[in-house]
Amino acid sequence: MWKCDFTIYDMIARNAGLYGGKSAIIYGDKRISFLEYQELCDQCAASLIKEGLTTGDRIAILSGNCEDFMILSGAAAKIGAVMVAVNFRLGEGEIEYILKDTQPKFFFSSNDYKDIAYKVSSAVPSIQKFYVFKLKENEGDFIPFAKLLSADDCAMQQMMFPGSNQAYMIIHTAAVAGKPRGCVLSQSNILAVGLQMASMFELTSRDCHVGTLPLFHIGGFSMSIAVMHQGGGNVIMDRFDPVMVLKQLEKEQGTFFGTFPPMLAAILDAQEKQSINASSLRGVGGMDSPDTIEKFLKRNPKATFYSLYGQTEAMPISGCDVKDKPGSIGRPGIMTRVAIFDDLDQEVPVGEQGEICVRSPSVFLGYLNMEKETAYTSRNGWHHTGDRGRLDKEGYLYYCGRNPEKELIKPGGENVYPAEVEKAVLDHADVKEVSVIGVPDPQWGEAVLAVCVLEKGAELKDTELIEFVASKIARYKKPKHVVFVDTLPKKANGEIDREEVKKIYSGMKWK
Repeated sequence: MWKCDFTIYDMIARNAGLYGGKSAIIYGDKRISFLEYQELCDQCAASLIKEGLTTGDRIAILSGNCEDFMILSGAAAKIGAVMVAVNFRLGEGEIEYILKDTQPKFFFSSNDYKDIAYKVSSAVPSIQKFYVFKLKENEGDFIPFAKLLSADDCAMQQMMFPGSNQAYMIIHTAAVAGKPRGCVLSQSNILAVGLQMASMFELTSRDCHVGTLPLFHIGGFSMSIAVMHQGGGNVIMDRFDPVMVLKQLEKEQGTFFGTFPPMLAAILDAQEKQSINASSLRGVGGMDSPDTIEKFLKRNPKATFYSLYGQTEAMPISGCDVKDKPGSIGRPGIMTRVAIFDDLDQEVPVGEQGEICVRSPSVFLGYLNMEKETAYTSRNGWHHTGDRGRLDKEGYLYYCGRNPEKELIKPGGENVYPAEVEKAVLDHADVKEVSVIGVPDPQWGEAVLAVCVLEKGAELKDTELIEFVASKIARYKKPKHVVFVDTLPKKANGEIDREEVKKIYSGMKWK
């Protein structure tokens, strides 16, 4: 049965008709209009089909931000292929795990990451071809991505109508019990995320988004889609550089960008030292400390800071102008219903704490290859976030921490589960016991602290342990602080009492 669906590619085609010659994507000196963007997506899709890619096939991407990433995402939407967005900050073992978990057919990377891509792929026989962004000519098994943008005939795709509710993107979240979980998102999910962000941030076709966040991240990709859907422009930055952010705001009359600690503080510091006109800026969305936000608003009086709460599984859940209700994380998005449930999955009265649960078209399809975890997270028709919160009488949501089984540390907006770090620490032969917690950090918002008990007679420096952990998992997950103690507090059953560890160490001052 034919279904008159609306996909990301339909949005691209719609905008080509509405905004034709207007710049959709800006990357360095390259400007791509909405019409040119559709044509590039068509060419890429036609070439990928000729190379053997079809609906449902998976393609892995290990790359910094670039216009080719956006072109590939549009082509994948047209074909119905599934993008596996890989965090380039992960360690080799973590990347290999994601590839084995997803079994991609083609692997796309930027020049910076092609060697690691090739190395980790040796253990993944499903990968048939390697394409590299910005590569000028073939290098062994590496094929220039540009060769996919020269198809003469795109007519063969005209009758392809992949469903918007099929898998489109897989983003692996931080590991629980040592294993990253692949969040499967559909095109409908991404469009719903974009539309809710557009409403929350009051985006229009006059907006110009300076892309500070990585495209492998749900926040970076969906913000770009949100602005594009409204007919606005996207300035793609290959990496975060506070001075370059300001220069792009001035050059392109940028109006909006997303942020996680310590990005905003770095931009403020650059503003103090550089004479760059950023008066076109009207909005910033994300999270940061109240002090940093206050300084930013004072320095940029025309701008609004929008607090944003969400997760890869459901984005955005809530948000608002930070001045609307200080201390809150905003009201639910326009297509999001939020309820607070107790441990028996019963809704609690207004003002009482419980687990934040969500119903929304932006809620993901499920965890890849994890049926039990998916069923548990979506029990009783609600997505259970693992976060605790409360609602006030006006519908504003307040964040009150994580459920113990889903405790999370967020250094610089990244997700780090204590259990994953603890496992890496315990791999060191000199460590007998460890408890990992998050502690306040003036630069990153939160930092990882490992409180360790060493084996009898062992000697170990904190710097040695930190580098050991960094060799096992992504460097942003390594402890920033290490404390060696004789004993750790225990519960009656002999388990380490994490809450007691927090009471002892969370209130200390850490540099």
